[in-house]
Amino acid sequence: MREILGVDPEVISGDEEAGLSFTGATRELQGLAGVTPPFLVFDLGGGSTEFVLGTDRVQAARSVDIGCVRMTERHGTDTLSMRADIKRALDQAAETVPLTGAATLVGLAGTVTTVAAIALGLPAYDSSAIHHSRIPLARVHEVTEMLLAATPEERAAIPVMHPGRVDVISAGALILLAVMERTGAAELGCQ
Repeated sequence: MREILGVDPEVISGDEEAGLSFTGATRELQGLAGVTPPFLVFDLGGGSTEFVLGTDRVQAARSVDIGCVRMTERHGTDTLSMRADIKRALDQAAETVPLTGAATLVGLAGTVTTVAAIALGLPAYDSSAIHHSRIPLARVHEVTEMLLAATPEERAAIPVMHPGRVDVISAGALILLAVMERTGAAELGCQ
């Protein structure tokens, strides 16, 4: 970073990361029609998924060792073992973060926005159409089942699919669906 950007990197703690993610994901949501706190923000990454619960500030946070890349590396296409692994991780998260304690579920990162783009039927990836979209649980379930059944070539042909997500999107969608089912969320809010 120093050589390329000319700045020293600043390493932040997990608590700082949770606070920044939560603030970034919820600041615009405060006062939006139909969106009420408390919020459960989850950041579904490649190696881990972070859960942060709060209203105007963080009340609880936890990172667990599931992400779209990690699940694919661990389980390949074995969805039964993947589901069991995801359940264990959600049990761990629930030890710290009340997963059913939020009025609004907010998802972050590439898996969430890709599933949202597919659910919305976008002809091309459009971040402005995805931002603040709300995707019903039933639609996330449909998209997840479609992705799990699709071949890599079929997933690659989806207009909104980034080439780097083709092999890991099914695992990510399965995590997303499990989070929605575990939290009892009727819909997903996308950031």
